[in-house]
Amino acid sequence: MGSRFAAIAVATALVLGTATACGSGGSSADAGSGTIHVMVYGDAANKVEKQLVETFNKTSKVKIVLDTIPGADYQQKLQTVINTPQAPDIFFNWGGGSIQPFVKADLLLPLDGFIAEDPGLKANFLPSVFNSAVVDGKAYGVPMRGTQPVLLFHNKKVLADNGLTPPKTWDELVSAAKTLKAKGVTPIALGGADQWPTLMWFEYLYDRIAGPGLFQHALSGDQAAWAGEDSRKALSTLKELVDAGAFGSNFDSVKFTDGGAPALVAKGKAAFELMGSWYYSTQQEANPDFAKSGLGYTGFPSVSGGKGDQADVVGNTNNFYSVLKKTKHPEAAAAFLKLMYSEEFVKAQLSIGNLPTTTNTVDFLDTAASPAYSKYQYELVKAAPSFQLSWDQAYPPSAMTPIHVAVQQFFNGKLDADGFIKAMQALPTS
Repeated sequence: MGSRFAAIAVATALVLGTATACGSGGSSADAGSGTIHVMVYGDAANKVEKQLVETFNKTSKVKIVLDTIPGADYQQKLQTVINTPQAPDIFFNWGGGSIQPFVKADLLLPLDGFIAEDPGLKANFLPSVFNSAVVDGKAYGVPMRGTQPVLLFHNKKVLADNGLTPPKTWDELVSAAKTLKAKGVTPIALGGADQWPTLMWFEYLYDRIAGPGLFQHALSGDQAAWAGEDSRKALSTLKELVDAGAFGSNFDSVKFTDGGAPALVAKGKAAFELMGSWYYSTQQEANPDFAKSGLGYTGFPSVSGGKGDQADVVGNTNNFYSVLKKTKHPEAAAAFLKLMYSEEFVKAQLSIGNLPTTTNTVDFLDTAASPAYSKYQYELVKAAPSFQLSWDQAYPPSAMTPIHVAVQQFFNGKLDADGFIKAMQALPTS
């Protein structure tokens, strides 16, 4: 399966942020008391992370303290504390571009020594996923959640009540949106206030119309790629859907991170939502009955005449744990990372709808919360000719805000196609 991943790196796995604030004590302050801090993105997946910390603390003399940061605040908090005495020992990240600045600043511990002691820390993960956190030939991260393709989710009852089936083509999606709007249902829920959910629509339309090559050219510094005919067609196609009212009129005041957008779908006020595969765990936590029986999912529709393969996916290969060089307890950190390929880890992630990227995941798919959902994801990712990394994680962190602003402003009409193209051409690529 590993060879079928065509991903480069990372993730923008932003999810429902309901968590406690970060502890004020950092690793340096706690060194004498035999504790290490693990800082994670606050969302529905914290259930599993808490379970694994409890497992670790039962037998380890060095205890782990889990600091969960609400999702909407995580990036800023990490940047603020990473080079201070309050820095964690281990932290959640998206690999690739998201950790390169920390590697350049010599803050991270290369994991080659850990891997030499326990080759399983590398060998038990799909190579293409593990390599997403390799920088300059050295490993700096161990996969710690699951692969996260972006899927088109829907409310089964809303579609059935309106005589609709999940759209396989873009034209079918547009037609369904018009039908739903006429019936007073918001066709597509969108947490536009978070900005990054809006980006997913650009990522897929650019892939379907131009193929994955356009973005790769742009990322490598070819600014002309953004100004080409395929780019403009992707933008005009997307704009037609927005102008048709498919996302309603107040999408920029709705968030995904506070549960607003998913609630619209669960309650039948909206029909569709484009989101990463963590959407299942988000709905499972907030609306368990809906997650079990009312939630449907498909791949993104094909676009007639497009150059991209309908089997292509966009999203995130995984999230990772990285270790800070200044940790006082590297042996404990290494022991904790080993849990990321344990049978307990794989089963616990599958139980919330996540799909781990361990080499033995396929053996446990029947134990998942929804075996059908996990098997669907597995086959989708396995068969994907291209797994394109989320734009805001493929670019360096300094590009994230400019990307989000350009995406939001194009969607709400403050930027035209020329303005969007100019904004993307101005992005730093290194």
